[in-house]
Amino acid sequence: MNLKVHPKVELSEISQTEKERYLMNLLAEKVEQLMEWSSRRSIFRMNGDKFRKFIKAPPRNYSMIVMFTALQPQRQCSVCRQANEEYQILANSWRYSSAFCNKLFFSMVDYDEGTDVFQQLNMNSAPTFMHFPPKGRPKRADTFDLQRIGFAAEQLAKWIADRTDVHIRVFRPPNYSGTIALALLVSLVGGLLYLRRNNLEFIYNKTGWAMVSLCIVFAMTSGQMWNHIRGPPYAHKNPHNGQVSYIHGSSQAQFVAESHIILVLNAAITMGMVLLNEAATSKGDVGKRRIICLVGLGLVVFFFSFLLSIFRSKYHGYPYSFLIK
Repeated sequence: MNLKVHPKVELSEISQTEKERYLMNLLAEKVEQLMEWSSRRSIFRMNGDKFRKFIKAPPRNYSMIVMFTALQPQRQCSVCRQANEEYQILANSWRYSSAFCNKLFFSMVDYDEGTDVFQQLNMNSAPTFMHFPPKGRPKRADTFDLQRIGFAAEQLAKWIADRTDVHIRVFRPPNYSGTIALALLVSLVGGLLYLRRNNLEFIYNKTGWAMVSLCIVFAMTSGQMWNHIRGPPYAHKNPHNGQVSYIHGSSQAQFVAESHIILVLNAAITMGMVLLNEAATSKGDVGKRRIICLVGLGLVVFFFSFLLSIFRSKYHGYPYSFLIK
């Protein structure tokens, strides 16, 4: 009885061994192919077949970061192009770092090259960044929250570190535009001071300094520093109906266009307050002062109502409104 059972056990063991060897060889071939692609470019493009073979199908012992995008000109996705630039910076930083290994790869699926992939994942917006772990299915945290965080390379690197424990130091190509702009500004100011070296009373002009201060205040209160740090998109275009949104629907994020709108609204309200103050303190004609007062009041009322309506649209449940809902 034992003689009959023993050969079956050995056959079973041989079959399992061959299966494991086959999977190991298959994995080695996949990793070798990915490394070859990575040697040529830091981000490789994938269609439906490649996506299913290298990302969905086991075996896999590597993490894959995939950017789902729509870069074709007819798609008119400016946000996709901006996000792609940051994605390239991140992938290049990883590809040319000393820590580069075969545990993390960067790829891209364009809508026009992998429509079936978008349909398979029920994806209806672009750009979208996803992490596919070595084992198991992606979790909710494996989808990058682009709307809230933005798509700056540094933010993507932080998200990847949280999901994979792979830390990428972002290296940006040198950008001398800021240095050149600063040099031109210093040269312009220096030239102006030199030309007017015999009459520098304008330096003590309170109105001029007040205007400079207001510009800085408007820029900071409208969220320009947040834009600089987070790198949000200028606006969002719905891929289904083509509608463009300039105001973000969440209180945790904003678009660049939104900060410009807020800046204009704050400037208009400030101008209204200045006119009201002028009407109250000046000693000119009563009729003229009345007109200035009405114009200032109209600016404050209308644009403050507009500002409050934007606040209500972002902070859902806020109960108060004024003129504009």
